[in-house]
Amino acid sequence: MSTPKAAPLSERFRGLAREAVKFGAVGGLGVLVNFGVFNLLRSTTDLQTVRANVIAIVVAIVTNYIGFRYFTYRDRDLGSRRREMILFVLFSLIGMVIESGVLYAATYGFGWDSSLQNNVFKFLGMAIATVFRFWSYRTWVFQALPTPAAPSLVVEQRDGQDAPAAALTPEPAAK
Repeated sequence: MSTPKAAPLSERFRGLAREAVKFGAVGGLGVLVNFGVFNLLRSTTDLQTVRANVIAIVVAIVTNYIGFRYFTYRDRDLGSRRREMILFVLFSLIGMVIESGVLYAATYGFGWDSSLQNNVFKFLGMAIATVFRFWSYRTWVFQALPTPAAPSLVVEQRDGQDAPAAALTPEPAAK
């Protein structure tokens, strides 16, 4: 029995590039939501920097889940929504720790707490967390559906033995 061949490298790269663009589009919306909520909270409340950041990330996580499930990864396995959501939240929280950790270190470790500095280090943390999220979401959360197997070229003979279909094809008559 033959095994299905892997897609050519160029086709796999194009597929990954399309996925990355869709991920970026949803992520871009998430970035806008994240920065918008963060800066709104920082300018209208007395919340500390990292607390405002955590709230902004949670709002962006909800926005991103909807975008990833129904746009970026809509063709992926819909098997267990509960499993998918648990993993999505888990990896999103790890991303939140990465992003908030960078902001925390800059704000409280180095004393860089101006609005510009907050946004620069929030962006840096977000960039690092995004690489982690892209890898974890595509690997663990929104798993690809298995590719269908190629039709078998093996045909069972009358005596119970398998033979390649080509071996059972009658030869053309000689002229």
